[in-house]
Amino acid sequence: MIIPPDYEERVYAGVLGKIIGVYLGRPFEGWSYQRILHELGEVTYYVNERLPGRPPLIVTDDDISGTFTFVRALADYADVLRGNLREITPAQIGQTWLNYLLERRTILWWGGMGNSTEHTAYMRLKQGIPAPRSGSIELNGKVVAEQIGAQIFIDGWAMVAPGDPGLAVDLARKAASVSHDGEAVYGAQVLAAMESLAFVEQDMDTLFDAGMSFIPRDSIIYRLLADVREWRRKDNDWRATRQRLEAHYGYDKYGGNCHIVPNHGVIALALAYAPDDFQRALMIASTCGWDTDCNAGNVGCLMGIKLGLAGIDNSPVDWRGPLADRLFLPSADGGRAITDAAQEALRLCRLGRLMAGQSETALSRPPRFNFELPGSLHGFRVEGGNATLENVSRPSATGQRSLAVHVRRTDETSQAADEAGIRISTATFLPADTLNMGGYGLIACPTLYPGQTVRACVSADAPATVHLFVRAYGADDTLMTISSQPVDLRAGESTSLDWQVQGVPIGSPIAEVGLHILAAQGGTVYLDNLTWTGAPDVVLGRPAHTGTLWQRAWIQACNDATLGWDSAFRVCQDAGAGLGLLIQGEREWSAYSVRARIRPHLARSAGIAACVQGLQRYYALLLCDDQKLRLLKRLDGEHVLGEIPFVWHLDEEYELTLTTQDNRLIGAVNGQALIDVRDTTRPLMGGAVALAIESGRLDCDEVAVSPAHA
Repeated sequence: MIIPPDYEERVYAGVLGKIIGVYLGRPFEGWSYQRILHELGEVTYYVNERLPGRPPLIVTDDDISGTFTFVRALADYADVLRGNLREITPAQIGQTWLNYLLERRTILWWGGMGNSTEHTAYMRLKQGIPAPRSGSIELNGKVVAEQIGAQIFIDGWAMVAPGDPGLAVDLARKAASVSHDGEAVYGAQVLAAMESLAFVEQDMDTLFDAGMSFIPRDSIIYRLLADVREWRRKDNDWRATRQRLEAHYGYDKYGGNCHIVPNHGVIALALAYAPDDFQRALMIASTCGWDTDCNAGNVGCLMGIKLGLAGIDNSPVDWRGPLADRLFLPSADGGRAITDAAQEALRLCRLGRLMAGQSETALSRPPRFNFELPGSLHGFRVEGGNATLENVSRPSATGQRSLAVHVRRTDETSQAADEAGIRISTATFLPADTLNMGGYGLIACPTLYPGQTVRACVSADAPATVHLFVRAYGADDTLMTISSQPVDLRAGESTSLDWQVQGVPIGSPIAEVGLHILAAQGGTVYLDNLTWTGAPDVVLGRPAHTGTLWQRAWIQACNDATLGWDSAFRVCQDAGAGLGLLIQGEREWSAYSVRARIRPHLARSAGIAACVQGLQRYYALLLCDDQKLRLLKRLDGEHVLGEIPFVWHLDEEYELTLTTQDNRLIGAVNGQALIDVRDTTRPLMGGAVALAIESGRLDCDEVAVSPAHA
């Protein structure tokens, strides 16, 4: 596998194409072709504003969440695979499902065992049946195993195998077999091959030939593709071909809720009729009906890879502007939920480069928001004054592109506008317009916390005064603003801004971070990059104010959690349900201590966890009912790293502290260090924190996190 020179930009275009297609088709998912034509006509742009209630454009969606979550198996098992990521197994990908899925709340359509293919496969995995048997026809039946989901989630696996369709097909087979079998796997393999080859090949017929070469000639998917291509040559009218598709391969021919065959046909039809036109391909895929968001998402991804950013940007309509790159990935790893297309593209590219044999140490980690991908905005929006945002090509101290804030002053600019200035910001937690989101809902942890250091590189072509700021949810869940000290920028000079975030009240999750521009005399201020580093120094607890959003900053991976009652946290887990977690934080945290005073009641074990990277990856310091203090590691099973006899009593309070630094872990009770070990086998080097409970109840008033050296 050879990485193409424009790899990052083409992956970014693929990610954008995926989310554009999903956002385009989602509001009328499941509509018939006839209803779409009657109520919407041919769908050439986002229709949200035309529908009753004006549903939001950017929402949580299983098609997006699964695509960019399941491929994380490659990163999670990179240490086991020792640089040979192509040897990932279906069982390891299945473990990734168990790690990131919050049952009945994230990613999948939780339609019930034997009804929803993915729900059925999840239950098999949970019962200890590994992939690929978890998704097999033998176990789940042909109709259930051949629904659309394998195709939906496949794009990420193709984008980490650029120009190597054989590898992409192998990865697609492994990933698809976790939940699907038969024709569903064939459809996923065809798309993976086509998307992989699209990095280096522009002819659509060649892409079709390549995709079909990897599946059996006697399969339904092969026959379907051959028919669609032949009908395309005969009809020269996508509407006529769609009619043939419905007559020969429609939902009445293939059972279940959303079968792979009809929808794969829609994708083939769109690609065959619009091989070089991003907008037309999406129009056909979405107007044809059936699973409109899934089909348009796959088509958008392939066309994005094939045509690049220019293919999207040269469309007659502005696909990218309303998005500003924003997307959501709710999972048990809550710190990854608030993200954007540029970040996810660069993460995929890192995996692709590792797949190609590049070493982890040779790959740099760019700042969180770096704007090096053309047109990328990382979710930043502008407010106040007369200003616009633009990603521009401009050599800076740290790269070749910047986010430009064009400030336009006029004679009518008021003194009040001068004093208010201009703010640009991006989300770090639940944006206000998502708080009442329907459907899956948005489950997330903040990505930025007090005690962490925000760093930004800025410059201006005219004198200006700037400072960094955050907004946090406070009283009545309104946003309060906390700012750094102002800094004067000189024209033409690059300045580094460093600010350790302080002054955020307890129980006020940080929702935004940004740059405030004051006293600008017109001209342009450039944000070259923005990031933050370090472990937080924060107390997570009940706020003194009346806000409630602090409760939604926690990921409830337990049977029940009541926040803000007699104690700040009351966490319960049913008998036999394993260890329940109440989680907050993100994977980038490392070298820190977590401390909490806990009161166990009817508990088999109770304690705290650190380096939490989902439901199957963490360390836990536990008071256990065999009167031992035990330090456990959860990673492909449960491992005891250390234990000592410790007499404890139900309904009494104990202060537990777990410190993690590099591979060393120190567990303390009531200020006394009792367990001190090193994890020399696949150590977890960072992650969130959690309260942990098994078969009982745990009460706690606050959880404190601080740097390990403090």
